[in-house]
Amino acid sequence: MNSRVIILKTDEEIEFMREANRLVGMTLGELSKHIRPGITTLELDRIGEEFIRDHGAVPTFLGYGGFPNSLCTSVNENVVHGIPNNKPLQEGDIISIDCGTKLRGFCGDSAYTFCVGEVSEEVKKLLRITKESLYKGIEQAKEGNRIGDIGSAVQTWCEKHGYSVVRELVGHGIGREMHEAPEVPNYGRRGIGPLIRNGMCIAIEPMINMGGKKVVFENDGWTVRTKDRKPSAHFEHTVAIRNGKADILSTFEFIQENN
Repeated sequence: MNSRVIILKTDEEIEFMREANRLVGMTLGELSKHIRPGITTLELDRIGEEFIRDHGAVPTFLGYGGFPNSLCTSVNENVVHGIPNNKPLQEGDIISIDCGTKLRGFCGDSAYTFCVGEVSEEVKKLLRITKESLYKGIEQAKEGNRIGDIGSAVQTWCEKHGYSVVRELVGHGIGREMHEAPEVPNYGRRGIGPLIRNGMCIAIEPMINMGGKKVVFENDGWTVRTKDRKPSAHFEHTVAIRNGKADILSTFEFIQENN
């Protein structure tokens, strides 16, 4: 793929993408029923993969670049790309679950950071501000704006509350492939970057740290954690630009039904 070419989608293609993304939302909702102290991320991975396949789709993460599982499960200081394992979740943990599906040739991608049991107010605030920053970014995803407007909105909101934005990992275009052009950073300046046009489909995914912005890439080749080992939060929606503004294709409604 030529990384500079942004593929605009037709209305019909966007509806296919909505189906794939709705299934991601349903999967995250199903997983939310099982998140509690004592469950392992490997068990969650099994539940997620089974749910996706039962609904006629395939998990896009499985085998992607050699990734060994269907979900990315990132606990506490792990920012993204955590590999599911047999370590039980503990009371007070947070876990980001990033999930992708492919259905009828199109991809869905969304992430949500969950609380495990009772979590400290300090950590709850990090989750709240990160989730709010996702919607601040989405507000800027409109025709005529630039990609930099999205990142600027996310960065401004999070830094105003004393948090830091990861630089090494960014959102992305999405369609028939899980990662397409353009890259969508969670930082930047207004008025720079590719022009946002109708038919553009992008995954916006703030990755926000309680401490410093620096991250470490672990030896497993996947897991990214905060250098200072302070907690990190991650929320992601896939959106399509239609009629000049963002149409959110993924959904958190199934999570909210269970909480």
